[in-house]
Order: sequence, then C-alpha cells, then structure tokens
Amino acid sequence: MYCKHMKYRRINKENLVVAGVIEALLLVALCAIIISLIQLSYIPQIMKQREAEHMDEVSNQFSYLKNMIDIQALAGSMGTDVPLAHVPMMTQITLGSRNLPYFVTAPSYGELSIKDMGAKIDANPPIQDSWHVYLSGIPFSSIVYHAYNMYFVEQTYILEGGGIILSQSSGDSTMRADPSISVEDVGNKIEMKFYLPNIIGIPGKNSTNGYGGCFIRTNYSTYHPYLSDQIPIDNYIIIYSNHLTAWNETLNRLFRDVMYDAGDKPSPENKTVNISITQYEGKNVVKITPLKHPINLELKVVDISVQIGPGWIT
Repeated sequence: MYCKHMKYRRINKENLVVAGVIEALLLVALCAIIISLIQLSYIPQIMKQREAEHMDEVSNQFSYLKNMIDIQALAGSMGTDVPLAHVPMMTQITLGSRNLPYFVTAPSYGELSIKDMGAKIDANPPIQDSWHVYLSGIPFSSIVYHAYNMYFVEQTYILEGGGIILSQSSGDSTMRADPSISVEDVGNKIEMKFYLPNIIGIPGKNSTNGYGGCFIRTNYSTYHPYLSDQIPIDNYIIIYSNHLTAWNETLNRLFRDVMYDAGDKPSPENKTVNISITQYEGKNVVKITPLKHPINLELKVVDISVQIGPGWIT
C-alpha cells in the first residue's frame, strides 16, 4: 500500500508540473498576442499622430521665422540707421520626432537648407534698379524644410518670396502665409507694392539634418529698391517658381478687390487684371496681365543673411 501511494503522489506532481508549464506558455502566448496587436494596430496610429503634431509645430515655427524676417526686412528698408534692422534674431526649427521606447518604431527626421530654387520676378517693361538700369528678372532664394516622415505624409515647408508654402507628395502646393504684397486701386491704375526678402546663405552654415532642434540666425544685410515703368495694358508681371499653384492662388486672392471695377458684374469680360498659370518662353509661370488699368510695380528686395546651426559666423 505504501509503494502504491507513493507512486500515485509522484504521478500527481508530474501532472502539476506539466500543467504549470502549459499555463506559462499560454500566458506568454497571450502577452505576445497583446503586444503584437498593440504593435500592429495602435503604434502606427500613435506615431502618425506624433508626426502630425510635429508638422503642426514646424508650421508654427515657420510662421514665427517669417515674422522675424518681415520685421528685419521692413526695418532695413526704412533706413540703415534703424537699430532694430541690425539686431540678429534666432528661431528654432524642430527637425524630427523620435521613436517610442520599448516598441519597434522608426523615428522621422528632417532636413533644413537654403536653396536657390529658380524663383524670380520679372516684368515688361523691365524692372529698373535705383540707377535706372534695366534688369532681366530679380531672383530670390528660399529656406526649405523637408520632413522624411515614416507614418505621416511627407511634407515640405518653403519660405519663398516672403510667403510660406506647404508642399506634399499628394496634392498641389498651397500658400500657408501670404508674402508681403499690397494691392490698391488708385483710380486709373493699380498700385502693387512687394516687400521681397531674399535669403542669403553663408557657406558651411546653410544646411543641417537630424532629429532635434535647430537654430536659425537671421539678420538684415542690404536693401535694394526697384521700380518698373508703368506696366501698360496687355503687358505683364511674371513669377517664376516651382510652386506655381500656391503663387497663383495667393495672387488672385490679393488682387481680388481690384479684379473688377466698382459696379461691374464679375465676369471674364469685365476683369481689370488677369492672373493665371501659363507658358512663357518654354516655362510654366504665373503671369499678371493688366486688362483695363496699368499696374505700378514697386519692388523692395531686402537681403537677409541666414545661418543654420550652432557656431555663428560674424
């Protein structure tokens, strides 16, 4: 009886051990399923939201950068004795968003640079400088931020001609903040004034990339006032850019109040000025054509010196 009893207890203990192992394996499998569910279903949504919030942050930072440059450009155009014009200003741009700990995620990173993207403004009759020298187009460079997002759509912010342009892989570019252009009907003509910041990079300090925050240092450099002879009816002002949709929409909006004479019914026949994307000398451009009244163009180009990253060069 004793031996049989001992044998029974030994079999019972072995069964308990097997049951414990199976229970542990089931718990591990359950945890693996839960973690996999979180990893596949929730983590991509969380990372997409993080990257979307980061792009909103960059949008706000670019708006602040534009404001600083506009202040410097306006102060510089008022005269070189204005103290504010010579005060360097710094703005931070957050380049990327980091990955989540403990989960398999990929961080996003960004690239910030100063680029000549072929943007310029031209007119017929040609634009003149202060010495009445005719110029064939006034070029202007841009500050460009490109986000290499892993979960959210890739986006590019461009500070071009004083405006903030948003470009993304899907859809046309849009102007998020208008350039400093004022348009006024002064009776028998249209007056267009354009404060045009031109970004001047410094070799070795004109680009960076990564994940963290990056500082941009801007300061006023020089001021160039330009005038055009009165742009007669059926002549033109032309904007060259890689983001024509954004320029076309914003110029049509800025000219909205002078697009028709007072009392005229809005119709193609009654337009005072036409603004559209068209072909000119083999290139796509935005063309401003006066139809009823000439346009007086006053162009104030302000060179803004820009350095990206730490270690300022004076």
